[in-house]
Amino acid sequence: MELKDIRYRLIHIHLTNIASRKMIYRFLWKDPTLASIYEMTPTELNLHFSLRIDTAVKLHSSLKDPKLKKHFIDVMKQYEVITIIDETYPSMLRTINDAPLVLYTSGDESLLEQRKILSVIGSRKPSREAIPKMKHILKPLLEDNWVITSGMAKGIDGYAHQLTLSHQQKTIAVLGGGFEYIYPREHIPLFKEIKRTGLIISEYPPSVRPAKHHFPERNRIISGLSFGILVIEAMERSGTMITVEQALDQGREVFAVPGSPLIPQAKGCHLLIQEGAKLTQHASDIQEEWLSQQQLDNCKAVR
Repeated sequence: MELKDIRYRLIHIHLTNIASRKMIYRFLWKDPTLASIYEMTPTELNLHFSLRIDTAVKLHSSLKDPKLKKHFIDVMKQYEVITIIDETYPSMLRTINDAPLVLYTSGDESLLEQRKILSVIGSRKPSREAIPKMKHILKPLLEDNWVITSGMAKGIDGYAHQLTLSHQQKTIAVLGGGFEYIYPREHIPLFKEIKRTGLIISEYPPSVRPAKHHFPERNRIISGLSFGILVIEAMERSGTMITVEQALDQGREVFAVPGSPLIPQAKGCHLLIQEGAKLTQHASDIQEEWLSQQQLDNCKAVR
């Protein structure tokens, strides 16, 4: 069985948008070739893979649908697609729990091979302090050719991408929907510019609209791609704090920028610092941690 055939089946099944990641992982565990999924009746899918019968019927019908096969061909022509069985799959993502099975990309895939990648996240409603703080910390890192990753959302995400582009450096945007439905719409020009000079990634097929539950899911990819995660500002209860939890689960470094105790956007960062995140005031706080990690990795390699 050629790896190419397995790869095509994986992408084809993923494009149905019926099989969840958990379901596809189950398919791969029971049949690493994925061939049997195409040979089974809905009843057999229901029994062998413990699928609900209505899901089995939908999946069986979708895999036989010529429209999906045409869509598959169109997607493969229009986008680069990376699967978890490909050699080009990002090594950092392989180490995380619930790693994405399929990634749709557009732009410079070589950025996934970079080691100095930093995720920058924060409030969608940043304070007046946010941009000056971001410029102060990120400018030296950009001069040192760090790649900045974020989620292209409103607020801190968008500013991080824009700041990176303004310094003619590379940035990666991880989307919460497919390429055909850019959110927020005011970031369509930003999407086009990142696509031209950086890299856009989504684990959602191009025709999938953004959904509320997609954003916490995509955040594990933002942190998973990176050496560490820099929190510029965060409310005490927010999506940013969920991303930090995911980063900690993945063993990533967490850097938090302090702010005025008088603004709610600083409360999340102060809480993170109290709980052990590295208080970050200068780029050197991140660079020193990076060098320390490299030295540790070198020592392990020698042993």
